[in-house]
Amino acid sequence: MNRFLQQHARLVSGMVSGWDRLRFRGTLPSLAHAGGVSALLRATGRLFKQFGEFVRVTSDRLRETAEQIAQRLDRPVIYLDNSKISKEEVAKQCAKDDGITEGLICCITSVEPCSTFKIGRDPIRQRLDFLRKQRKCLHVYHYHQHPIFGFMHIRFQTWLPFDQFICINGREWLSRRLDADRISYLRKENCFVQLDDIEAAQRLLDEQVQFEWKPALDELASSMAPELQQLLAPYPISYYWTVAESEYATDFMFNRTADLERLYPALLYHGMRSFGCRDTFRFLGQKVPLRGNGFFGRKCQVITDLKERPEGIRLKHRLGGNSIKMYNKQGSVLRVETTLNDVRQIKSPRRREDGSIKWMPMRKGIVDARQRAAVSETANQRYLDAIAAVADPTTLASLTRPICYPTTWKKQRVRGLNPLHEPDAQLLQAVSKAEFLLHGLRNRDLQAVFFPDPTSSPTEKRRRSAQITRKLRLLRAHGLISKLPNTHRYVVSTKGRLVITALLAARESDINKLANAA
Repeated sequence: MNRFLQQHARLVSGMVSGWDRLRFRGTLPSLAHAGGVSALLRATGRLFKQFGEFVRVTSDRLRETAEQIAQRLDRPVIYLDNSKISKEEVAKQCAKDDGITEGLICCITSVEPCSTFKIGRDPIRQRLDFLRKQRKCLHVYHYHQHPIFGFMHIRFQTWLPFDQFICINGREWLSRRLDADRISYLRKENCFVQLDDIEAAQRLLDEQVQFEWKPALDELASSMAPELQQLLAPYPISYYWTVAESEYATDFMFNRTADLERLYPALLYHGMRSFGCRDTFRFLGQKVPLRGNGFFGRKCQVITDLKERPEGIRLKHRLGGNSIKMYNKQGSVLRVETTLNDVRQIKSPRRREDGSIKWMPMRKGIVDARQRAAVSETANQRYLDAIAAVADPTTLASLTRPICYPTTWKKQRVRGLNPLHEPDAQLLQAVSKAEFLLHGLRNRDLQAVFFPDPTSSPTEKRRRSAQITRKLRLLRAHGLISKLPNTHRYVVSTKGRLVITALLAARESDINKLANAA
């Protein structure tokens, strides 16, 4: 049992963890580069000047086929000329109006940006070649009530290189399985607020992680463009599937909305105040740097932001293209969710040809989908362990009593701390400053706090340095701070963060409120 669930067991009916949203991208590897497009023209016996007409004819045929599939099933074909209109809402309304519980709901077409090729002069080789270009083309969407995945859609780029995108919702998929197994539940939008058999639901979510994706994705792709192979013959066509975006969510179902409403503001405050860049690196499984800004030369930002959304208040920690966030959904569900868009910086175990295991950069292909789930699950658990310090049932006395007594460190006696005495309280407050959460603190940093007036005397400098060294030694002996290896920096430990937060809060508390609580 994880620490957060154990701490709030009396408030929570259960927890489920699994895929929330998966967005797959199907790419034709032979058409993903200029050389492959040139080979396609040669294989079909066409010249460069015939490229435009060939692609136009092929695109029109693929669009007509996708629309005819809907027309044969007596389903509407809808063209949307406004990007602000939600295609998902249009499809859901269509399914509701026509009572569609299984099969194709509708076909939606829209002109959207895409990446394709044009003929131009290669600046390096100084000859005509195919060059990548951003343009707009028609995309076709097929929205389905799939017998396995539930409500989902397929997006097809009708212009070369004919990429396909398939979006599946894990909670929608779970609903289908629960209905098949006759397990009762209460679902609001994209989360479950009540489950009669939580263990069975978790087993079904675990089965989703083990799902064999390629046969199912190939079948969905062929249902959208059944004539693609024929139109590009004799050129071989086979889609390569990658996970373009994944969301893995851990949901805690609270018994009462009031319980989560009382706890959630403290969780938000703790996340905004206590989690810095290093914590975001650690949550997402990245190496935490010893010094510097922590980006390792990568062009990415570490951002934390708070936003109020219709489903609840969201706290999000973003590292480049990946993020971890926390919601209060539907009033009674606490969700922690890891989103992975860029897995190149994440390493996972991979078996080499000689049978040995080596940690290597994770691949976007579906072959590493299970590793992606494992990384996301671990990230969620790290975050939950971090916020479990909020509303800890441990009493203040049992938490602080050990640091008030003398201890031994490196075979020497060290005095106890007196949190209510001004010098010790000032020391605890100094090391917990927000600016030290990111890079840690040094002897000279604390000197600036305790000795604001600068000095040029060497003797005074040594005296100040020695005094701060004794203070740091005192905190280290009681386990409130730890030294970063190979540096002169110190960081507040997990124990220290919990103890110092509790002591400072008690020190600043209103005496009337404390008397009432007692």
